[in-house]
Amino acid sequence: MNERNFSITMDRGLFLPGKYLIDLYMANLLFEKIQEEIAESGPLPFSRYMELCLYHPELGYYNRGNAQFGKAGDFYTSSDVEGILGRLLARQFDEIWRLGGSPNEIQVLELGPGRGFLAKDVLDWCEKKFPAFFAALDYRLVERSPELGKQLRRNLARHFESGRCSFLKSSLVDPDRQRPGRLSAGAPGKRQFSGRTLQIILANEFFDSLPFEVLGQNGQLRIGLENGQLVEIWDSPTAEALDYIDRYSVRPEAGERIEAPLVAQNYASACAQLIECGFFIAIDYGYTRDEVFAGRYRGTLMTYRQHATSADPYQAPGEQDITAHVNFTAIAAALQRSGMHPQKLVTQSEFLMGIGESTEFRDAFQDCRLPEDHRKASLRLKLLVTSAGLGETFQVQVATKRVSLDAVSRLSGLKFR
Repeated sequence: MNERNFSITMDRGLFLPGKYLIDLYMANLLFEKIQEEIAESGPLPFSRYMELCLYHPELGYYNRGNAQFGKAGDFYTSSDVEGILGRLLARQFDEIWRLGGSPNEIQVLELGPGRGFLAKDVLDWCEKKFPAFFAALDYRLVERSPELGKQLRRNLARHFESGRCSFLKSSLVDPDRQRPGRLSAGAPGKRQFSGRTLQIILANEFFDSLPFEVLGQNGQLRIGLENGQLVEIWDSPTAEALDYIDRYSVRPEAGERIEAPLVAQNYASACAQLIECGFFIAIDYGYTRDEVFAGRYRGTLMTYRQHATSADPYQAPGEQDITAHVNFTAIAAALQRSGMHPQKLVTQSEFLMGIGESTEFRDAFQDCRLPEDHRKASLRLKLLVTSAGLGETFQVQVATKRVSLDAVSRLSGLKFR
């Protein structure tokens, strides 16, 4: 086994702001929790280390109550581009509902909704512009973070009170065992998210933050403990990780580190098994296996903290986001194995241009009253659809089950396939 020592390092000074002291204290507590688990269970897979850093119930990045998103946080997401993405998705959902024969109920399940801004934009715009669809809509949320759950209840209070929106308590995947779990309804009297009606599962910037394994030329990465410090240990890779690499990626060369997102595979499979009739839509930054073979995306682990990026996941555990690009070839294969029909991957630009073309993006400019309002809306739209913004960086994977080929061929978001 090969080892490399490292320790948690933080800036220290004589006079420190209160929030900094609290963050430092929380990071040290999480570091102690990680050490305790290693002492009890032995070296941790990198996925488990990442799970603790991001999702520990009290100390994880997404459970601390910090403002991770937007200008004051650590990073931007597409849903931070006010209104536009949600409005375009609302139009696409309404089209899916009509192509499906306008059933009495359509269920939308959003994975990892964060603060709920995207859900709010979708629900508000559907209520205003697509009232018949809105009357049939049952919008569910799957959010692991108790802190974000509180924010969701506040930001979507009106839709929660009306019963249009609710939580779906999820054990879709057991993060410890990395196996598909089960779903249960989150609101008393609400029906299960089931195959009795048309369904849409939306995963917007969800798969990139799921825990993953890391492989190098010397094996599979584990995190150990030596003399009070964490150490990197390269151990024999599991059969599952090797199978993933051989199917969807490449064996790492000297100095390379390649991700094996096994949890993401299991989430995709669980989603596909959950859908009886409907659509799966994943929007994220990612790549295909062909691009890996071409020499791109060979190791994409990245951290975000205060709008600065780093490739070091060990700085300030619980204080930074840890992500990796999504392997859409692997996601599509998992969906297909579970009975879905993946469509050709499209860029976010192609997807949104297809949705907005027929109305000349009227949704984006509907509320503009002044020239300045129109200018701001134009800039937000450009950020979503142009190559200088997020349009070519983000990809969209659509998959269907028990949906007619004719309906799929007429879907506006896939017009530019």
